[in-house]
Amino acid sequence: MNGQGRLDGRNLFLFFILTFAWSWILWLPEVLWGFRLYLAPFGPTVSAFVLTYINEGLSGTKALLRRGLDFRFKRVWFVPIFLLMPTIVGLSLLLAILSGESVPSMPFLSQPFIVIPAFFYIFFLGGPLAEEFGWRGYALDRLQIRYNAFISSIILGILWGLWHLPLFFMKGQDIYRSVPIWGFILGTVFLSILFTWIYNNTGRSILAVLLFHTMSNLAHFIFPAMATEFGGLYSVLLNVATVIIILIVCGAKRMICE
Repeated sequence: MNGQGRLDGRNLFLFFILTFAWSWILWLPEVLWGFRLYLAPFGPTVSAFVLTYINEGLSGTKALLRRGLDFRFKRVWFVPIFLLMPTIVGLSLLLAILSGESVPSMPFLSQPFIVIPAFFYIFFLGGPLAEEFGWRGYALDRLQIRYNAFISSIILGILWGLWHLPLFFMKGQDIYRSVPIWGFILGTVFLSILFTWIYNNTGRSILAVLLFHTMSNLAHFIFPAMATEFGGLYSVLLNVATVIIILIVCGAKRMICE
């Protein structure tokens, strides 16, 4: 391995250490006393910018930031960015209802305009901005230097899932308590593959995965499939089917559909 490869490997290891340390330490007060520190989820993004500044200076930091505004990709990719996850989660809820489950509370039906403020809240404070500059914009790039897109996605998906572990021990985090930890991590692995597919096909646009992450979380707000007994299972199965189609059509090496 050349010098640059060793440097990337070391920085990748440091990224995960800093990310987990930042978030888990700042999540600890909420786990123990219910006191929320809203900067806790920003571990991935903070770590990415810190390491980028240390190793690449101000120019590298600006370049990373610009990729969060990069919409210079084929417009057709806005279709999966905005519609794929709502379709998967919506179908999961529909299948759960058709299986005989009762319809959960869906505020969106009576107040459809709440989707707009919900979108912006999720974008800025619900995960995407806190995570994607790190998971995809920093870690995924370095993983794909060593491994193909599929293997990189699996590795990142496992670590992404493990990073969420403190949330399973917090009050009010019902969406995490509704699934076993192993099931949640399995879900983040398959979701990670979808994120890589979006990221690689949009020219490594962080904006694309910011929007995709937002729509993924928003889909669960609009269609509360996880509030049903089998909605989570149907969601995993539909994610698996989608991943299989992507791997067949685009291949595991780069997952780029040419």
